[in-house]
Amino acid sequence: MSTVPHLTEDHEAPMAELAGLVGHRFIYRYDNGWQYEMYVKNDHTIDYRIHSGMVGGRWVKDQHVDAVRIATGHFKVSWTEPTGTSVAVNISPEQRRLHGVIFFPRWVHEHPQRTVLFQNDFLDRMTSYRDQGPTYPIHMVSELATITWYEHVGENDDTVIACAPSELPPGYAERVN
Repeated sequence: MSTVPHLTEDHEAPMAELAGLVGHRFIYRYDNGWQYEMYVKNDHTIDYRIHSGMVGGRWVKDQHVDAVRIATGHFKVSWTEPTGTSVAVNISPEQRRLHGVIFFPRWVHEHPQRTVLFQNDFLDRMTSYRDQGPTYPIHMVSELATITWYEHVGENDDTVIACAPSELPPGYAERVN
């Protein structure tokens, strides 16, 4: 007999399946040194900031995602951005580990600075760049990461990620718990 949990009609995981992920903020550093921050706002939306790396300084609110529980304490969050970048992140909060795969279209790889902004204010520009391309070849980054900060902050709180990384107090992203 199958033990696969049933999904709701709109194919979103039941909230109980995402306990330990929804309402949490975490900061993580990939093994290549890039540092990101993600807030899982609810079962279908994240906000995030990129503290360092190829597109360090970028931040996004209300990114629609597909979030699922793979096993107890192990989750996957996937999305495609207006830039054409696709992302899949496996998250194991209890182990403080994460694996991310980012598929950058060629235009982002060649001109990352075009995306270093508050994306929500420039959606038309991002889709225009995406449509102009080039898209291929895709630049894939597959990296393991360590979660250095993990906390429950509650659901649907627009104040959790509300400014650019450059506007944060010194040492904010270097905190460890």
